[in-house]
Amino acid sequence: MKTIFITGATSGIGKSCARIFAENGNRLIITGRRIERLKELKTELNNKYNTEVLVLNFDIRNNKEVDKAISNLGNKWNNIDVLINNAGLAVGLNKFQDGVIDDWERMIDTNIKGLLYITRAISPLMVDRKSGHIINIGSVAGKETYQYGNVYCATKHAVDSISKAMRIDMVEFGIKVTQIAPGAVETEFSNVRFKGDDAKADSIYNGFEPLRPEDIADAAFYCANLPKHVNINDMLIMPTAQASAGLIHKI
Repeated sequence: MKTIFITGATSGIGKSCARIFAENGNRLIITGRRIERLKELKTELNNKYNTEVLVLNFDIRNNKEVDKAISNLGNKWNNIDVLINNAGLAVGLNKFQDGVIDDWERMIDTNIKGLLYITRAISPLMVDRKSGHIINIGSVAGKETYQYGNVYCATKHAVDSISKAMRIDMVEFGIKVTQIAPGAVETEFSNVRFKGDDAKADSIYNGFEPLRPEDIADAAFYCANLPKHVNINDMLIMPTAQASAGLIHKI
């Protein structure tokens, strides 16, 4: 049995990761800002899989909250085998010259700084044990830049580079680092990007079959359960209808 730490577990890919790891006999630490959703997920996993679940409610953008949460884990929970850095968002879809500074700061604070904070807090525990696996959920936006994506793409390019740096710095301690970079996944992603405009969000996924959160969770579970000597460094996953970051064939 492994201990799996998942950020952004209240919806989408994070929630699906929690379910597949719980189904397969692991115990979970689930985190996020929406406490009621975390409690509901904990109840679901307890009832369905008899899984031991620890809920941590904090804002990953706040380093003091992150440090407090990790430092108070105690011996029972601090042997984290897999960290899934899933928390992330896109806000706004503007040309650079029309960009909203608050949108930029939310994306930078969550997608880059939040990932750094939580990994800085947990990775020394893995280094001490010379064992662990960090799975960063990136994006095709970290491989290619698309129109109106500007700062969001920049944050995901940072995740791509940070993942490589983590792997270089921790390889001597046997730490695995994997980046999973999805294309279009139908989650709350577009609802957040369009700030609650559901009609706009839904239109993004019309006319083709996007990826589902379960598809990415399956990939994360596969990567986390390979033999000790095998690591998937980087995995780019696209819907069949998506040829690149900005090209989706719609019917």
